[in-house]
Amino acid sequence: MLDARARLLREARGWLWVILAFLFIQGTLVQARVIPSESMIKTLLVGDHVLVSRFGYDAEVPFSHLLFGHDLHATLWRTPRRQQMIVFHAPLPQQGNPDFVKRVIGLPGDTLEIRGGAVWINGKPLTEPYLADTPDPWENRKPITVPADSFFVMGDNRNNSYDSRYWGFVPRSAIVGTPLFIYLSLDAPSEAWQPGHIRERLGAYAMALVHPDHIRWRRLFVPF
Repeated sequence: MLDARARLLREARGWLWVILAFLFIQGTLVQARVIPSESMIKTLLVGDHVLVSRFGYDAEVPFSHLLFGHDLHATLWRTPRRQQMIVFHAPLPQQGNPDFVKRVIGLPGDTLEIRGGAVWINGKPLTEPYLADTPDPWENRKPITVPADSFFVMGDNRNNSYDSRYWGFVPRSAIVGTPLFIYLSLDAPSEAWQPGHIRERLGAYAMALVHPDHIRWRRLFVPF
């Protein structure tokens, strides 16, 4: 009886360490994300599954949502570079859609303006080879200065992106991390990747098992 109890305790301790390790990795090192919208086409497609590095950007306190009603985060030492993609908490309340993926365009202290759809930084045009299409030539925005500890972000699908042009700057404290690579990419209806659509998502995975041609094989392990 004692041996059985001792084995059970050892097994429980083993699983406890596994769970703690998982929470540590999930909260401070890497997380998985699915792209639900077209705002980052052509770089990221709807249905791309990306691994996001949180290392140096953000650390999440495990179970803080259960204890305090919201997630507690600690901002770490890294800051993103210009034209680097970042994952960040949505700047406006987005029910069921807590994170966005965009590209950093303006850094703290930059003067940014848009002339005929082209972005100018500190009086010089920004070269953007990643854009999905030619920006709207009728888009013009007056010069603005990016505040300290904030970033101006935009989508690569510039004409179909809800970004800093509409809701303002991303504070450094909102940044979760940066995408590393695509580990899976599925061609499925966009509804499958919307928050809360569990049945549609499971259906997309099941369809990929039955029809492997729904997997975009050439996009697997594409790094950023």
